[in-house]
Amino acid sequence: MKTKQHTSLFNQNLIVQAVKYSIIKLNPALLIRNPVIFMVGIGALLTTIIIFYGIYQGSFSSFNLKIAIWLWITVLFSNFSEAIAEGRGKAQANSLKKNRTQIKARKLNGKQEISVYATELKKGDMVICEEGDVIPSDGEVIEGIASVDESAITGESAPVIRENGGDRSAVTGGTKVISDRILIRITTESGNTFIDRMIALVEGAKRQKTPNEIALSILLSGLSIIFLLAVVTLPSFFGYSLKASGLTQSQNLTLPVLIALLVCLIPTTIGGLLSAIGISGMDRLLQRNVIATSGRAIEAAGDVDVLLLDKTGTITLGNRMATDFIPAEDVSVEELADAAQLSSLSDETPEGRSIVVLAKEKFNIRGRDMNSLHATFIPFTAQSRMSGVDIRKDDGKLHQIRKGSSEAIRNFIHNNNGFYPQKIKDTVSAIARQGATPLVVAKDKKVLGLIHLKDIVKGGIKQRFAELRKMGIKTVMITGDNPLTAAAIAAEAGVDDFMAEAKPEDKLRRIREEQINGHLVGMIGDGTNDAPALAQADIGIAMNSGTQAAREAGNMVDLDSNPTKLIEVVEVGKQLLMTRGSLTTFSIANDVAKYFAIIPALALPLYASKDGTGVLSALNIMNLMSPQSAILSAIIFNAIIIILLVPLALKGVRYRPVTANKALTRNLFIFGLGGIIAPFIGIKLIDLLINL
Repeated sequence: MKTKQHTSLFNQNLIVQAVKYSIIKLNPALLIRNPVIFMVGIGALLTTIIIFYGIYQGSFSSFNLKIAIWLWITVLFSNFSEAIAEGRGKAQANSLKKNRTQIKARKLNGKQEISVYATELKKGDMVICEEGDVIPSDGEVIEGIASVDESAITGESAPVIRENGGDRSAVTGGTKVISDRILIRITTESGNTFIDRMIALVEGAKRQKTPNEIALSILLSGLSIIFLLAVVTLPSFFGYSLKASGLTQSQNLTLPVLIALLVCLIPTTIGGLLSAIGISGMDRLLQRNVIATSGRAIEAAGDVDVLLLDKTGTITLGNRMATDFIPAEDVSVEELADAAQLSSLSDETPEGRSIVVLAKEKFNIRGRDMNSLHATFIPFTAQSRMSGVDIRKDDGKLHQIRKGSSEAIRNFIHNNNGFYPQKIKDTVSAIARQGATPLVVAKDKKVLGLIHLKDIVKGGIKQRFAELRKMGIKTVMITGDNPLTAAAIAAEAGVDDFMAEAKPEDKLRRIREEQINGHLVGMIGDGTNDAPALAQADIGIAMNSGTQAAREAGNMVDLDSNPTKLIEVVEVGKQLLMTRGSLTTFSIANDVAKYFAIIPALALPLYASKDGTGVLSALNIMNLMSPQSAILSAIIFNAIIIILLVPLALKGVRYRPVTANKALTRNLFIFGLGGIIAPFIGIKLIDLLINL
């Protein structure tokens, strides 16, 4: 599934389904999950009962009917906002379901191969997959190497390599093997695969309310109870004023009017949009091909203030490239380039290939017949920290050419009773201080010179870190490089801190230290050795190409396996919190404005003279025509504003990397002031239309 192709808000099928589910969600068992809208629903039901009772008594109030209609519309619009948010997720889930068929698996039963349905597989089963086979379930490659088409999950057509061992062994059910043969151990039970969890998450069926959402719901419920108490006591105060004005008690506030007043004053706007905001946060992550296991993870991303980022692939391009040959004294640069290329001919790493290419481009040194040279290649190992080639001349003399770290080559030279020049040591230190990597080349017991490898810092990454700093987020670069190299790259990239020569336990310790100091920490990883840190971090993003252990430890999975996604995830989290805060501000400001619109209009008959005007008329600053039109205008505006804000709730408030104080000021100015002004304009326009 290519999640970036998300469903349009104005898709006809989506709107039809949302309208259908809006009616289904009138079920009290579903409606009570949203206390504010449940209160509106009870008010609509009571008003409807009063209308039918009036008809039974032989009287009919068109005013009460209008109130009831708009109360039900308010409830339906609130349900619609949630249904359309869920519908977008369900549309994406349907595209996943279409890709799920009755896949057959080649299960190993001892040494015998049997054919079973994928749904019959259990955790721990062994299956064989060859070219053309669909991988039946989630698992890990325990034997072999193959190219796998993961476009059904990531949307990217380029195949990826999956092999046993290392950090690229995890495979996902529903993807397809396009070359070679692998043996897979199933790691999940049927019905709990990655695709199953994706479907459940994007449908929103298992979305749990986050702590912030629960806290806000409690606050809104508390405000609603306060307004309920205020409205319940209003008739007694109003009755006293009626008596003082010489008016009859029959002119007191009716129950439908009180219900309408209550609905206008409680925070129905944010109450109706709260679920849609939460669901849309997951949707925006899906558009970036990131799956969050919970809304809590997205919220935590918005609160993160420390980011741990791997250097390679995140801050830098990841492939160190040879940029220069630096010969030792009494050695020509051509001799150094020739030896460096010979030692790299069997090196299939990007660094090794770049050395071969650099020698070819600068000195036209091309490949040669290695059989005639009687060459034996020496592969790189973590223990030796060097690689090279042994060449035996026709006279039987053996020449050993090696390239590797400064320390490894120094030991190699000393073991051959050679001399390691001080100038080479100084040059190695100078290159390391620049943030580059020096490789020393030696032949027999003589140092020939250095290869200058440089890992390029990604373009624009320094500006991204500057934006994060404005938001109060501290960035920490994690690298296995030596401290000199790490410091140079950290300075070039603009990170706030770095960890050099970092091991898995160092990452875990750093995360715990930051959390003890009250910080929320985010990090990204793909290997089994990253799993403890991913589990400990408040936001742990696992690469889809990584190991099963990493994917289970994190609370998000990046389907594109792009390490820079951590920054985007933080931005989505910030946008979610900003959207919720902005619309909450707008809703409460709305309530304040509606209070000043409705209460003065209701009080117009009190203490009025024969011409209908009285001392309280001065409070009717909106100059509404009558108490009835004021109530009706407010209740209509209250319903319409919910549906008008649905696109903003789904799309999110525009994100800008600013400090919390600036964000608060902007929020109060745009949504606070706007929330006060909008009802005055909207209610007045509706009042004019009603009285036409």
